[in-house]
Amino acid sequence: MPARLTGFLYLLVTATGWALNWPAMKVLLREWPPLFSRGVAGIAAAVLLGVIARIAGEETRVPRALVPRLLLASAINVFAWMGFSTLSMKWLSVSEGALLVYTMPIWAMLLAWPIAKRKPSLAGFSALALGLAGVVVLLAAHGFSFDSGKMAGIGFALGAAVLFALGTVITHGPMPVPPITLVAWQVGIGCAPMIVLGLLLEHPRWSALGPDGWAVLIYMSLVPMAVCYLAWFATLRRLPADVASIGMLLVPIMGIVAAALSLGEPLGAREGIAMALTLTGVALAMRQRK
Repeated sequence: MPARLTGFLYLLVTATGWALNWPAMKVLLREWPPLFSRGVAGIAAAVLLGVIARIAGEETRVPRALVPRLLLASAINVFAWMGFSTLSMKWLSVSEGALLVYTMPIWAMLLAWPIAKRKPSLAGFSALALGLAGVVVLLAAHGFSFDSGKMAGIGFALGAAVLFALGTVITHGPMPVPPITLVAWQVGIGCAPMIVLGLLLEHPRWSALGPDGWAVLIYMSLVPMAVCYLAWFATLRRLPADVASIGMLLVPIMGIVAAALSLGEPLGAREGIAMALTLTGVALAMRQRK
């Protein structure tokens, strides 16, 4: 099979696994609190990825000089991105949470202006306008009358997007650490505080987890945080990074459709227009940053 076609198949596996994680989180949050849920799934995935890295012959030790960068990446890429996005699901629908979180490239483009002195082009400002218009269309369904919970959900989703965007702007080049090892360390370091905070603040009960919750917890540990990362690395070996990144716009689309089918969340003209506007803006922003 041609390498390019194989790359697209790996990309489809990655996007599907990450997309299905959005409605899966909603199911798990019916039985377990958000931080503890994500933390347990992340630690399990980190251990599995560490074993896979050793089997693959990767060097699993991180040089001491890279530890500060590793801690920063773990805080932004895992604790903020995964933790905050999961917290937002406590108050938001999948369509709201996914579209808000996936505005990340737009914020990265804007943050690069004052930090890296890269002024957005006309296409960049158009990306911002389209992205914000899509979010406004989606949230206008509630007449902009939000309670404190809704505002918290919006804040956590945007916080995840902005902090991850900040990380992409201030990070200068990839860390010279093998890819599977790097993900294992980042996920493990970033998810450990979620478990601690979950035990201190959320007080989870193991007995509250039913068959559906266990199934989702196992899925989150094995597929989005393990299989999908391995498929993503395989994608990047076969496709240009910009093509693979644009392909990731499938994630919120597939996640929203999956939530409509499995959870009965609304999926109509408003959601379709919001997706079209927001993701067109995101695509423009990604091309701008390229």
